[in-house]
Amino acid sequence: MVTIPSQKSEGGGIEERASFDLIRYGNCWEDADILCEALSPHPGVRILSVASAGDNALALLAEGAEVVAADLSIAQLACLELRCAAFRYLDYEELLTFLGVRPSEDRLSTYAQLENDLSPRAQSYWKNRQQQVAEGVIHAGKFEAYFKLFRTRVLPLIHSRQTIDRLLEDKEADARKSFYDKNWNSLRWRLLFRVFFSRFVMGRLGRDPEFFRYVEGSVSDRILERTKYALTVLPTHENPFLDYILTGNFSRRLPRYLRPDRFEAIRDGLDRLTLFHGSIEKAGCANEKSGFDGFNLSDIFEYLDPTTCRELYSELLAVARPGSRLAYWNTFVPRRCPPEFADRVTPLTELSERLFARDLAFFYCNFWVDEVM
Repeated sequence: MVTIPSQKSEGGGIEERASFDLIRYGNCWEDADILCEALSPHPGVRILSVASAGDNALALLAEGAEVVAADLSIAQLACLELRCAAFRYLDYEELLTFLGVRPSEDRLSTYAQLENDLSPRAQSYWKNRQQQVAEGVIHAGKFEAYFKLFRTRVLPLIHSRQTIDRLLEDKEADARKSFYDKNWNSLRWRLLFRVFFSRFVMGRLGRDPEFFRYVEGSVSDRILERTKYALTVLPTHENPFLDYILTGNFSRRLPRYLRPDRFEAIRDGLDRLTLFHGSIEKAGCANEKSGFDGFNLSDIFEYLDPTTCRELYSELLAVARPGSRLAYWNTFVPRRCPPEFADRVTPLTELSERLFARDLAFFYCNFWVDEVM
């Protein structure tokens, strides 16, 4: 779930229908582990990526790839710029403290040391948002605030802190299912979950109503089913997304880009990262001569009508090298490679399904990987 980097859609561009002047996502809510396995980033590879908060662009960078990160939102690019400055000048523990993973009483003094490394645009953005810096930028997004509301106002009405801690303990699959059935899946859980994660509430407090334009059916029922999968089939004790939602931080498991074995690789690779303010297809056109070996597209097709999806897919193919891969998620709207490109693209269905079965970012209904012939 990231800021949509596409400027076309029915009824005007998405940038005309949704606001892009705020931080929607303080973190990337997509599993970088399956993304990296899908795209196989390594030295010499060029990847075009949705920027969002920057987590997954940095995760790809850590594997040696050259990355172009694009976003319509200046706010999201400012998040990525600030992460880059922190990686460049802070040591590992200082990085975690500044971003908000570890407690701190004075992040603003650290920001003052990093500010000169930011572009004038990013400096201007953060100048009027010092409170978000002080609280830790990983907590600055609208989506994070939505989960905080769930964690502090709704969840205590359903389960005790002790029950939540027990859910997150290391358990085998059979034990996770038994705990879910006997201790977690109460009538109150199902009722309040369906209300809080309904299209209406999520559209106003968590995302944007326009992001649901092409969604059919019950949003909350789908999320509830995927949440059950995350709490029973997937290992709860090492899921950073579940950890953040239920505790308010990455207390048990860090996202891929923040793990200690990635720190030096990201710091050393920052010169291979290019930020682009604009749609992902325009970023592709700006780098058309070089082309790309991989595409991290988040769930951008989710917000577009089928005709616009086909046009965007075609524009990305125009800058795709032979053998390149496109990786993208579906949240609620089923979108795949348009049939018109069947002679140019091979959907890697078996790989997609195998990776999706391990996807710790459990809100999505599909993860797809397509390979260009």
